[in-house]
Amino acid sequence: MKINHLSKNIQGVQVLEDIDFSIGKGSIIGIIGRNGAGKTTLLRTMVGIIDPTHGNVTIDGQSIFENPLLKAQIVFVPDSSEALKNYSTQEILTMYSTIYPAFDRDYFHELMTRFSLPAVKKISTYSKGMKALFSLVIAFATNASYILLDEPTDGLDVIVKKRVLKVLIEEVAVKDVSVIISSHRLDELEYIANAIVMLKDGKVHSHYELDDLKLMYQKIQVVFPSKMPDTLTNKLTIINQTGRVYTIILNKEDEALIKLIKENNPLLFEELPLSLEDLFIAKLGGQNDVS
Repeated sequence: MKINHLSKNIQGVQVLEDIDFSIGKGSIIGIIGRNGAGKTTLLRTMVGIIDPTHGNVTIDGQSIFENPLLKAQIVFVPDSSEALKNYSTQEILTMYSTIYPAFDRDYFHELMTRFSLPAVKKISTYSKGMKALFSLVIAFATNASYILLDEPTDGLDVIVKKRVLKVLIEEVAVKDVSVIISSHRLDELEYIANAIVMLKDGKVHSHYELDDLKLMYQKIQVVFPSKMPDTLTNKLTIINQTGRVYTIILNKEDEALIKLIKENNPLLFEELPLSLEDLFIAKLGGQNDVS
């Protein structure tokens, strides 16, 4: 799947601007960004619910907007199941098996049993967590090549969440599907994602393989004899400060900046484990977002 220079204007507001990246088979892509960055609009456009103002979404070179049958290869799970609340599990099963020719009813029932989900006359009788879980079960059973998930673990308890993530990884490994996840749960994405697309103000701020991203940056705890020297204050990305103890993010290739820090004789210069959350704050946060 390729997202080709995708832009979307809604009521005169530029929600997406020139989004461009590709998704290989058997991969898990995390879409991250601050509230209002355009994550949900991007997912809805990728599945064809929303038409782009400019650009295209293609699968094997064919546009999903010009070839509607291609949409059978994509399933979108929104962050709310309200649209299905008055339907029974059987009615939803019938509807999805009609839309998706490769729908696997046996696998659907297997997952329903695995997650202890009972058949009900109305989805609205499920708890919030059960609704989220059912939405994932129906998506997995479609056998779609691309599964788009918007905040998929919202409402799930820790135990069920781990089981869901395990199934998701199995889907990718065994069936070679691709999963695109928009989530604020950066700890979960760090555990399962191969690559991260960061959105900022409707644009792709950065797109990296997760392992490469971590190799590019380092998290350092540094302490100076008094306050941080003025020569460094505006040059460093500070993600936390407690007294004279600063936690900073450095580009490993910026040897001149690392040398400048050490020339100021810090009392402590120690590398710490780097998380996706650290990179999110460093790249997408502002000065008012760190403490």
